[in-house]
Amino acid sequence: MGVIIVEQNISADGFAADSEGGIGFFWDVDFGDESDADTEQLRRIEAMDAILFGRRTYEMFRDYWPSRTVDQEPVSGPMNRIPKHVLSSTLEHAPWGDGEVQILRGSAEAAAADLRERYGSIIVWGSLDLTDALFRVGQVDILRLRVLPVVLGRGRSFAPDDIPHVPMQLVLTDIGSTGIVTLEYLVGGRAARE
Repeated sequence: MGVIIVEQNISADGFAADSEGGIGFFWDVDFGDESDADTEQLRRIEAMDAILFGRRTYEMFRDYWPSRTVDQEPVSGPMNRIPKHVLSSTLEHAPWGDGEVQILRGSAEAAAADLRERYGSIIVWGSLDLTDALFRVGQVDILRLRVLPVVLGRGRSFAPDDIPHVPMQLVLTDIGSTGIVTLEYLVGGRAARE
């Protein structure tokens, strides 16, 4: 059975979006020489079997990644190659470069169950409404937080306000040269049991 990994970029005070829902704070970070971060991100994405998006994150990624080359950004290779899925009740088509992204209908729980049957590792980036739903129904196995060295003061958390108490086990801490700290948790010990 597959594993669902939620990865979020957050501010040092725990916000995945600013108070207006934007992610512009991400561009306030001085990434310096990104070669180490790029290598690590490339390693992580190459280990994924599928990508799951919410509609808004899909549209943001669709407008950027298909036009990027491996020479411009090495992660564009696996990003464009790995099977992608978008959970949406409104999209009729989901283009990605010369191909299509599979549209999933229904609940986040049903989408997670479907993808778990087909793939080993499924990554979800951003997609806050989707990840809220996945947290609520206990369908997050691994939470990976990339903590950016910026404070927002207020904004939108990476987790829903009404999330039930969920124990986690820290399994990875990585401090990058640019000040980004990556924390990876097993959520409720779930991935370790399966």
